[in-house]
Formats: sequence, C-alpha cells, structure tokens
Amino acid sequence: MLKRAKAEMADGPAESAKDLSQSVLNSSHQIWLAGLGAFSRAQAEGMKMFETLVRQGERLEGMTRRAASDTAAAARGAARAKAKEMQQMAGGTWDKLEQVFEDRVERALSKLGVYTQNDVQRLAARVDELSDAVNKLLKAAGAKPVAKPAKKRAAAKAAAAPKAAPKARPKAAKAAAK
Repeated sequence: MLKRAKAEMADGPAESAKDLSQSVLNSSHQIWLAGLGAFSRAQAEGMKMFETLVRQGERLEGMTRRAASDTAAAARGAARAKAKEMQQMAGGTWDKLEQVFEDRVERALSKLGVYTQNDVQRLAARVDELSDAVNKLLKAAGAKPVAKPAKKRAAAKAAAAPKAAPKARPKAAKAAAK
C-alpha cells in the first residue's frame, strides 16, 4: 500500500497528499480490523489452544521427569561402582600394610628369641607324643602308665608362659620341636 501511495505522490503534489492520507487511514483501519479478527479467533479457539498446550506440557513434563530419573539412576550406579572400586583398593592396601607389619613384628620377635604360638603348639604336641610313647613303654614293661596331661591345662600354661624367652633355646626344646 505504501508503494502505491508513493507512486500516486509522484503524479501530483496537492492531490497526492490527500490520497496519501486517505491511503494511510485505510491501511491503519485494515490493520485494526485484522487485530480484532485475530482477537475474536483467539477468544473462540483460546480454550482449545489452552487445553492443547496443557496436554503438550504434561507430556513434556513426563518425558523430562523420566529423563532426569534415568540420568540420576545412571549417575547413582556409576557412583556406587566407583565407591566399591575405591573401597576394594583401600581394603587391598590395608591388607598389604597389615601383612608387612605382621612380617616385621614376627622377624623382630624371632631375633629376640620370643617363642611364637606355633612354637608352643608344636612343643605341646611333641610333649603329648612323648608322653604316649612313655606310656606304651611302661605298659609293655608292666608298670602303671603316667597320666596324660589335659590339653586345656597345657594350653592354659602355654598361654600363661612369659612371651619373652632367652635368646638361645635349650637343646631339649629344639629336639622336642623336631
């Protein structure tokens, strides 16, 4: 419309100014009518459009919640796996550290001549074997057998025995341990 108004303006100055103002007035009136038509249509279809938008929003919200839930579950699973991996690594490190400590303590006690629990148990087993052998010999000779020491009493004595012993073990203990 403005192009037409410009073209008419080129024809004549006085008449064109009047036509131009009429043309602008007609254009603005048409724009106003188009706005009223759009408003009327929006009013009539507004509820339908609103309900359609609400349904689309609900679908989108559901998809977003599922996506967020899936992402959170995946992140939770990854975090658990990493925590388990770190726990295993830490546990392995502690086990190694504990073993190194036990080995060093065992070497130090051995250098000091301290008998270990295994040494005492082997000695007690050897004493039991010797006691059985002596009893068999006495039976064969016709004498009364010597009472066998109770294992609980021997174990209690072994536990009550002092931890430190002289550096050099007596020959009889070495022979009995063999």
